Amino acid sequence: MPVTPFPRPRSMTSTTGAGPAADAPLRVVLDPSTPAQGYRLQTSTEGTTVTHADAAGLRYALATLDQLRADPGFSTTSYDIGDHPDFPVRGFMLDVSRDRVPTRRTLARWVDVLDLARVNAFELYTEHTYAFRGEQEVWQDASPLTAGDLRWLDALCASRGIELVCNQNTLGHMERFLKHPRHARRAENEDGSTMRGVHRPPSTLEPTAENAEFVTGLLEDVTPNFRTRRLNVGADEPFELGTGKSARRAEEAGLGTVYWEYVTSVLRPWLDRGYTVEFWADVFGDHPELMDKVPAGAVPVVWQYDSPQLLAEVLDAASPGQVQEWESLGVDVTALRDGFRDRAKLLLEAGVPFWVAPGASNWNSLLGRWDNAVGNMVDAAEVGLANGAQGYLNTSWGDHGHWDPPSVAFGPVLFGGAVSWSLEANRDVDVAAVLSDALLLDPHRVVGDVLVRAGGVCARLGAPLLNASPLCLVLREPDRLKSWAVPAPGALDAAQAELLSCLHDLRAGDPACSDGDVVVRELTQALHLAEFAVRVFRARGQDGSFDAGLAPRLLTELDDLLEEHRACWALRSRPGGLADSLAAFDPVRHALLRAAT
Repeated sequence: MPVTPFPRPRSMTSTTGAGPAADAPLRVVLDPSTPAQGYRLQTSTEGTTVTHADAAGLRYALATLDQLRADPGFSTTSYDIGDHPDFPVRGFMLDVSRDRVPTRRTLARWVDVLDLARVNAFELYTEHTYAFRGEQEVWQDASPLTAGDLRWLDALCASRGIELVCNQNTLGHMERFLKHPRHARRAENEDGSTMRGVHRPPSTLEPTAENAEFVTGLLEDVTPNFRTRRLNVGADEPFELGTGKSARRAEEAGLGTVYWEYVTSVLRPWLDRGYTVEFWADVFGDHPELMDKVPAGAVPVVWQYDSPQLLAEVLDAASPGQVQEWESLGVDVTALRDGFRDRAKLLLEAGVPFWVAPGASNWNSLLGRWDNAVGNMVDAAEVGLANGAQGYLNTSWGDHGHWDPPSVAFGPVLFGGAVSWSLEANRDVDVAAVLSDALLLDPHRVVGDVLVRAGGVCARLGAPLLNASPLCLVLREPDRLKSWAVPAPGALDAAQAELLSCLHDLRAGDPACSDGDVVVRELTQALHLAEFAVRVFRARGQDGSFDAGLAPRLLTELDDLLEEHRACWALRSRPGGLADSLAAFDPVRHALLRAAT
């Protein structure tokens, strides 16, 4: 049977019976009429012909040819493949600021994954995890990336046809700077703020010329390590903006104006140098008065991390109190069902070009949320294609710390790369098979299957949540768990059965890839932790207290799990951040201790 390469090409025909011999000639034809990054690949008894218009198209054609040649039937099959991408920029953003800073070996492995997925842009999201000059107090405990690390990675990416892009936040998410006395005065609210009943330390910069100059200095320090003329300045989720020092200005001129004046002052120096500058559109997209103010070269990036199907399930299951809570936060509950169409509503109406940014759904989970990731990425591709978006940026965030191991995101990244290359050809691609056959090299096809099945456990729980898995929340915030985040006993039984089945099957996996042993070990750990979370749910009463008889055993098991968490962390990540990751388990530890004593 003829082989189907990954990603699936938009057109392919094959004829069995005759193909190119091992020593048949290879002919390369430069044809400017071929679509950008595209190619035509033809094989026959006379040899192989590759037609392309640019270096990227030639690279992808030869990668496809390599996959075909790996098939034993290559010499007896003739192929005619025509292919080019839906989105010119197909990116992946990895959050390296929420505790987990990857080792060089892990970063190199990510480049392998991106290369297979035909992702051509790699963004590393940083807050405090780059060794900025003069800011040692900010990054000294984080095991940060250095200039040498970035230059090494930039060269590695370039050798694979991938742009390495700086992604540095410049407005919100600045708490790691603002907690230090030297920078405290930069905060919008120096005493922090309260959100949903929880006090939070200051995280948003006051939108001043001085602070714009400060973050420009950070960018000036880090950008020389990247050869690309593209940059992402973040500027998302400035939760405190307009509530403190800028409150009067926001009342007089409008919050959107205050936001945009500051962001424009950050964008402008880079646009003047010829950079393309991305910024997150969550604030921008809520202000119609800003729609005609995007300067040339600036790119709003619209993010949405839950699929339309999950959004509908959450809304249908919501209690009146839950809906009231959302509405109090300014959420249009009716429009929420529309996924990316709602998120980009004002930009669509105004005809403002934008990029789409779905998510790998790995964060706020232990094993990922596979079904949501697939739906979210397809939604992003559909909306992006329908509106001429030039960029598709898949994201792997680390909200509240990366408890999920890196391999949990491998499958979603492959799928995101495939549907951003050609949506219609790859909607139903068998990612489990691609994981096992092409990435993990598992002859028994076990590990890829387990990764996908484990990612589906969240959907089995029957407690649909936005941006999180109940199995993560019961460990992170057992005392604040909402009633709608608690699965029914039968759903917990089904989830536990699947987790135990995955653990059993995983023992038969035999991945031959360079990190095969690491994948098996970290996935085993994550499965054990998820199964532990199921039993934590069972030991938790309706009032949120824990069974005193079960608590001591659960505490002992938690200690063992955290020892393995430490060991698995060291296999992929630098030591900085491990203490924070472990500390995030303190709420469940304290709750169990109270019950045990």
